[in-house]
Amino acid sequence: MFGYVRAVTAVLPPEEQARYRAVYCGLCKTLGERYGKAAQLTLNYDFVFLALLLAPPEGEEETALFRCPAAPWKKKSVWLGDAALEAAADATVILVWWKLQDAIRDGGAGEKLKSRSVALALRRAYRAAARRRPDFDRVVRTCLDELHQLEEANTPSLDRPADAFARLLQAAAIAVSPAARQSAVAQILYHVGRWIYLADAWDDLAEDREAGNYNPLLARYGDQAEQHQAALRETMHVSLGLANTAYALLDWGVWEPLLGHILTIGLPAVEEAVFTGQWKQAKHPRLFQRDQAPALPAGETDKENKKL
Repeated sequence: MFGYVRAVTAVLPPEEQARYRAVYCGLCKTLGERYGKAAQLTLNYDFVFLALLLAPPEGEEETALFRCPAAPWKKKSVWLGDAALEAAADATVILVWWKLQDAIRDGGAGEKLKSRSVALALRRAYRAAARRRPDFDRVVRTCLDELHQLEEANTPSLDRPADAFARLLQAAAIAVSPAARQSAVAQILYHVGRWIYLADAWDDLAEDREAGNYNPLLARYGDQAEQHQAALRETMHVSLGLANTAYALLDWGVWEPLLGHILTIGLPAVEEAVFTGQWKQAKHPRLFQRDQAPALPAGETDKENKKL
């Protein structure tokens, strides 16, 4: 995942802001306890979304105060949803590890050196996570190999590489309990994964063109890629619509307002920022802080924090 799956905290009600932060801090704490301080540096909001999807709706929203490792003089409210946070932490380490391996294989000299250093620090954590989630690790490795082959062939398709990445994220649904919820969660992860891949393809378009890297938009449209923005956004909207359709099938309990906000407000706002160039200019997350809310797409309001 690439950091695109976020709430717009500037327009979240205070109660939901606190809930969002508590899950974020809970995931940070779980990463540290299971995999050490180096793993905590891999934390991002994409995996907070995953933890929310994996959280049982009937579970108690138990929190406690703990000192923040980034600011030891502060105590923060931390969600104690062990099973969901453990699964999200395991997925974080596995996905980051394989992303590093991809960078080591295909990146430039500077990127390779940096990725090797980070991978060395995470090696023990990855091995432990892979032992805990062997099925997920296998799917991630297989899908990334498939993506690499598509890139090597300069495949002129948007759907094939997006599908491979979407199936990679979809595999995280195996951690859902009870099993009756897995199908809907898998569909949400698949369609959000497809949306992520296409958003990233547009976001990296200029850099990939300059560097000569594979980009599905360049492979399919060449120098005319920018002229196909409307078609790209249309298929991304279809993916978000299908994710919301799957979301509407389940009861999410206390997490429903926050998940609904991310799917109907957060992702469209990120998409708008990506396609208007604000995402890179503002260094991604800064757009989504309380005092710097991005302009929401036309017609979007925070009243949509409900199932479609």
